[in-house]
Order: sequence, then structure tokens, then C-alpha cells
Amino acid sequence: MNVTNQIWDLSHIQSSTASVLDGETIPQIFWSGVKKRGPLVWMRQKHLGIWRSWTWNETATAVREIAGGLMALDFQPRECAAILSNTVVEWVLADLAILCAGGVSNGIYPTDAPNQVHYLCEDSRTTVLFVEDDEQLDKALEVRDTLPLLRKIVVLDMEGLRNLDDPGVISLDALRALGRTYNAAHPDELQQRSDAVTPQDLAILVYTSGTTGKSKGAMHLHSGLVYTMRGYNSLITQTEEDERMCFLPLCHIAERMGGEYHALYTGAKLNFVENPETIPENVREIAPTVFVAVPRVWEKFYSGVLIALKEASGLQQLVYGWAIGVGTQIADRVLAQQSVSSWLKLQYHVAGWLALNNVRKMIGIHRSRVLFTGAAPISADLIRWYLALGVPMLEVWGMTETCGGSSGVPASKMKPGSIGPAAAFNEMKIDPATGEILVRGKNVFAGYLNLPEKTAETIDPDGWMHTGDVGTMDADGYFTITDRMKDIIITAGGKNVTPSELENDLKFSPYITDAVVIGDKRPYLTAIIMIDQDNVEKFAQDNDVPFSNYASLTRSEPVQKLIQEEIDRVNKKFARVEQIKKFFLLDTQLSAEDEELTPTMKLKRKLVEKKYQPQIEAMYG
Repeated sequence: MNVTNQIWDLSHIQSSTASVLDGETIPQIFWSGVKKRGPLVWMRQKHLGIWRSWTWNETATAVREIAGGLMALDFQPRECAAILSNTVVEWVLADLAILCAGGVSNGIYPTDAPNQVHYLCEDSRTTVLFVEDDEQLDKALEVRDTLPLLRKIVVLDMEGLRNLDDPGVISLDALRALGRTYNAAHPDELQQRSDAVTPQDLAILVYTSGTTGKSKGAMHLHSGLVYTMRGYNSLITQTEEDERMCFLPLCHIAERMGGEYHALYTGAKLNFVENPETIPENVREIAPTVFVAVPRVWEKFYSGVLIALKEASGLQQLVYGWAIGVGTQIADRVLAQQSVSSWLKLQYHVAGWLALNNVRKMIGIHRSRVLFTGAAPISADLIRWYLALGVPMLEVWGMTETCGGSSGVPASKMKPGSIGPAAAFNEMKIDPATGEILVRGKNVFAGYLNLPEKTAETIDPDGWMHTGDVGTMDADGYFTITDRMKDIIITAGGKNVTPSELENDLKFSPYITDAVVIGDKRPYLTAIIMIDQDNVEKFAQDNDVPFSNYASLTRSEPVQKLIQEEIDRVNKKFARVEQIKKFFLLDTQLSAEDEELTPTMKLKRKLVEKKYQPQIEAMYG
């Protein structure tokens, strides 16, 4: 797909409401896709350095065999099967097989601890559990005896488990073999199961992150998934020519809907990365045409460019500075919906040839016609930077409970910092009493599993769902989120402060990965900072700052001064009462396995505040 990167003409980014595939349930959509696209490649996955492709026909064969294996294990319609795995092709195969067999599919984060695996399986009444490998199998075996409904554990990757002899555990290959035998003896059953699924049947469970208590299982019906899947094309139309990268957790609504199911509907190719560590390398190989990611990924790419620039020659730095300056001039005119002169266009072509084309290739977005960001707030300056590079970044907003995206910024009228107008497939409004954003539509979930009281608190009798996000709406119908209702800070002086504004500006710094601003009922604001290890280590090495490990790096005086300078830069944008007076740096390098981070790599505000209470109190000492 040819992308010109002429950002003054974004007409190639289109939307459509035309139907792509027939069907009212996920199984019907899937089999329609197989019939229409059989020999075409749908998925690709890199393993041990080699890309393996899956056509629609090959995918259908695997789904038939896995579903047949489930039926051979006496898996019944409306039973739940769960998937505990990283984002791999087999996740999609298992998910579709569960749904085609008439079951309910539930995803579990591979970073979850055994006690959380137990809770999710127990709450969902899981009877079959798919696990990725020996590491995930260990978690399942640890809690198996306390899950009486769990009949079988299926292992996707048996490496290291060749000698396993456990009647309660079966490999995916063995399950598929079982399915082939079962399907031969019952040739019509899978089709009958798929046909018997109705739009009003429960399809998937998506558990919330549980930062303020136990996770809640959001129930999504087939009707809601298919309705939203079709609606996504009104945000951005995809085709079989598009290349997508699948790397975010598939148990999160963003990748499940925006990745797997939207690609299922549109035929866009899904490319699975080798592992989370190879994402930068894989994205350059894949060169996706439509790229959806969370702010942490976009911030990391930006930081990588800045690191490379520091190592470049003086001439290269000057050329980049001029080129991105030209791009910024055009970006500002595009955002203001002003025309771009021929002279500026000519300069931009030169800027692309000298620098910007190489920066896009370095990141892997040189074929991208559009970038999407969601799941967390992002700095408006970062959106402007990507546009200056030549690729529009559109912010989308939604929740687990709204089946993913509910609003999106159109390319025809971008407003950095805004989440755009309501998507065509749902309604949105501001509650005049509280400022809360409300959503209503067929995409809204059916409620929380086993929690009718929580459901009633969330969805009012008129069908409006309370999102918990506070925001505003401008004259064009564009919404802007100011913060979560529960996160708004009211200082001891009575000043209302929205911490996300400060936090977003701090995260634009190449040296800061995340931040939590503190100050509720306090005399002034403080911040907990998580540094960007790569960039801060590079700073320390370039400036001969001695350090022995991550903790010593965060405690060194030059690093403390560096972060203070970044805070001072942000403080200049805010009134005195909204400025951060003190901070401390987390001295532990956190990953998705740590309880302080959500699976999408955001700091959990309440948990962080509780865990680091002594350090917080010291800042107010």
C-alpha cells in the first residue's frame, strides 16, 4: 500500500458504514470470512526468526479441530473456557473455536498471579483452560484442586513438557487430533453448534483491571460485538490490503476488538510479534499500514528517536531540527485547517528526503497511513510531533464496558488533546450535574457477571452508562477528558486540580515513563515519578554519572536534578497552586508482572499511593 505522507491531504483516511461480511454472531462472521477469503493470508507470526503464515482456510481447519476437541471433552454450549497466554496466533484460534462451539470465551493476563487465575476461573465457571506454556501451566496446576468445575487444561506450547504425564492436561496438538476424530464421527455437529448461537447469547468476558478491588467480568453479547465491529469501520475503514500488528494483550478489549475482531471483519492481515522484547524490531519488519497502540509505545518510539539524535553528528542534528521544524509548520496549519503553500510543500519534500523519511523507517511507520492511540491519555505535543513526521495520529476513547472505542478524532478535523466526537454507532453526553461522560448504544455491555448491583450502579434505567470519566464537550461536539471522577484532586486550599494534565506533560519528557500526581486534601502537589531507564542511563553515561544499578541511578544527584528540570518545564504551564513542589523517583524497575502496573503499563494510582505512603508523607513532612 503506497503512502505519500502528504499530511496536507488526508483524504486517503476514509470511513464507511457499508457491510463487509454477513452474519449476526462471531461464528457467522468468521465462517463468512472463510468462504469469501479462503486462500488469502489472514495471520502471520514470527517464531525463531521465521515468519509462518495462516490463510483463512488454514485458520478454519485449526478452529474446526480445536472446537471438535472441545466437544470431545464434553464442552457444552454456554460453558466458559479461558485463555491464559501472551498474544499469539493460538490465542485467536482458541478464542474462535470456543465461540464456534457455542461457548463463552474469557481471557486471562499472562502476568496474573495464581490467586488471580483462581478467582477468574472460579468467577467465570471455567471448565477448560488454555495455557500458553510451562510457566502458565504451573499457575494453573497450583490452583487446579480448588476449581472443581475445571475439567481439562490445554497447553499451547509443549516445549519443556515432553515428559508430562497428567490426565488433566492435554497439548493443543493432541486436542486437535482428538477433534479430527470427533468431527469425523459427528460431521454436522460443529456447524449445528455455530448456527445455534444467537445474537443475544453471551460471547466473551473481559475482566476489568481491578485496581480498586476484585476484577469485574464485563459481559459482551454476540450482538454487541458484531454491531461494534461493523461500527469501527465508521472510525477508519480497513481492507484486505491493510497490515496490522497484533501485540497488545488479547484479553484487553482494545486488541480483542480493534485487533482480532476488526481484522476478522475487514480481512486486514494480523502480524504477531515474536515476543514483547522484539516489538521495535518486528514493527520495522511488518511496517503496519494501520497502527494501534497505547501511549507508552508511542512515547517509547519518540524517546528512541531522541536517543539516536544524541548520538548523531552535529550536522545530522541540524538537518533533523530544520526538517521537523518544517513538518511542525505544516502540522500547525493542518490542525488549524489552513492551506499549505507550495513553497512549504516543496520544503517538506526536501525535509522528507533529508531526514523525516528515515525517522519514519527507524520507527517502522513509513507505510502507516494512520496511527491510533487509546487506553490512556497522551500528550497533545506528541500527537503534533507524529503529524510533523508525516503520519496523522488519531486519538480514540472507550472502555471495556463500551466494547472499546466510543469516540474518535476524524482525520478531516484533528484536535490534539481531544477524544473527538461520539462514534456514529453510539451516543455520548456530559452529565450536567457532575460533568461525567455518559454513553448509550448497542455497544454498551450487558452488565457485570454475578454483580447485578454494580451493573445497576453503572447503567441507569434510560440505558446511559456512567463512565467515571469527567470531561467537556465543545461547540463541534468534540469531547475532552479532564480526568477520572475518583482521581480529581481537591487541595487543602479548595483548588480543584486534574492530575492527568500534569501527568501527560511529564510523560512527554524522554526521561519520564510515568507519573502520579498527589495532593488531595494536601497543601501542595507532589509527584511519584517512574524514569525511562534507557534514556536516563544514556544521560548518566554521557555525563559521567556513576551508578551501579537502577536504584543507585534514581538516587544520584545529577538524575534528581535532571528530573527537577523536567518538572520545572511542566510547572511553567500551570498556575502556582497547580505546580508540583516535590517529587520522588521509584527506585525499582517495574514491569507488567509488578502489581503497581496495569497490563497496559499504567501506574495504578490508588495502589501506588498506598504502597508508597511513607515516601509521600515525607514530601509533606
